[in-house]
Amino acid sequence: MSINRREETGIAFAMNYFQVSDEDLRKVLAAALEKGGDYADLFFEHTYRNSIGLQDGAVNRASSNIDFGMGVRVLAGDQTGYAYVENITLDEMLRAARTAARIASGAAGKTPANLTERTRAHNFYAVRTSWDEIAINDKMPFLQRLNDRIFEKDPRVTKVMASLGDTTSRILFRDSEGQMYYDYRPMATLSAVCIMEENGRIENSYAARAFRMGAEFLTDGLIDEVAQEAVDKTAILFQAIKPKGGEMPVVMGAGGSGILLHEAIGHAFEADFNRKNISIFSDQLHKRVCDARINVVDDGTIPFNRGSVNIDDEGTEGQKTYIVREGVLTSYLHDRISARHYGVAPTGNGRRESFRQTPIPRMRATYMEAGDVDEADIISTVKRGIYAANFTNGQVQIGAGDFTFFVKNGYLIEDGKLTQPIKDINIIGNGPKALADITLVGNNYQMDNGTWTCGKDGQSCPVTCGMPSVLVRKLTVGGEN
Repeated sequence: MSINRREETGIAFAMNYFQVSDEDLRKVLAAALEKGGDYADLFFEHTYRNSIGLQDGAVNRASSNIDFGMGVRVLAGDQTGYAYVENITLDEMLRAARTAARIASGAAGKTPANLTERTRAHNFYAVRTSWDEIAINDKMPFLQRLNDRIFEKDPRVTKVMASLGDTTSRILFRDSEGQMYYDYRPMATLSAVCIMEENGRIENSYAARAFRMGAEFLTDGLIDEVAQEAVDKTAILFQAIKPKGGEMPVVMGAGGSGILLHEAIGHAFEADFNRKNISIFSDQLHKRVCDARINVVDDGTIPFNRGSVNIDDEGTEGQKTYIVREGVLTSYLHDRISARHYGVAPTGNGRRESFRQTPIPRMRATYMEAGDVDEADIISTVKRGIYAANFTNGQVQIGAGDFTFFVKNGYLIEDGKLTQPIKDINIIGNGPKALADITLVGNNYQMDNGTWTCGKDGQSCPVTCGMPSVLVRKLTVGGEN
């Protein structure tokens, strides 16, 4: 299949693909509004997922699955009704619409507006080669080359586990205000776990990449990049120690440290948590929350980024949103419901895992913009502290912002220089306080294009995160006594 042929037909293709007409959709929307709802929307999805895995030098697993269905959402004041079907017939859609209408009922029903086809301003993930065109047998050699490349890079490598996944989603959206759009959403992921042994000691680490791309994702350059990172992150662990703990300055490395920004701070900027007064930032809008040199962005417009959206899951175009500008909290992240509550426009953050769920405010690509300080100059200001390079698991209390994160790789900082590699330590702190305690911002901004997936309210969504190196004045480091 040629994606250009299919995508360029837009709504006409989508209506045929899902075997619906606008007359059908108007009937479903009318049924959704018959109990007095003031807004309704329909979300159609067809998602095709493939995954293959390699272990012990051979591809040892492969899977494919299809998700297909549609959901009906009705809003009536503060009430939300939702129902979905996996069998897209007019009768089933009408049944779902009436179920959603009973949940969210109002005073007087509205009539669905006439169709206005949306022509998006941009396509942030145009595909050159569709995954539909690539057979599984054509993907297997790619993983085998990755396996071989990792073994070639270090004689201590004893085992490699790798996986390659691709997803193609086709989305059709129609609402009672007359908006209609079609979006073709690709996703590609590659990950590798490297295991090494030296003098009886075993260490492991990983590397991963994810982009909204078609099969042009599969390049030798990507293989070498992932292989080198997996080997380097594993090899350094043989030299690493677990340092003494305590309160100390922490330099967050560029790129992957963005996960702390996402988890410990970003969720507190999502408007539903603020509307419900759960977030510590609920009363901080338009107030200073950190140093004036800090700008925090949530962006749905980065080309091919895992978190980007041409249009979110309730009809708002992808956009770049400044959450914090020059240290001042300037915007929450909004879906349609929260935007209505605050009297502002949605920010393109209404996202859902699938047609089975309602959209809620979710991050996309969340990052801190670059400052003007060289990383070496940041490190030179620290007498004794740690440099955190790579994070893995963590826990966050959304309301208060308290967090614990596990640092997989890093370095001691002694007398302004990186010295001993460190590993397996916890960083404990409070997100809003850590944001306020950032005193230096590096000029080395990086986006971490790993396979980040965010969970919230039982829904998972693809995201990314990034930041420059920053100095946090003080955090608690859990190390050796």
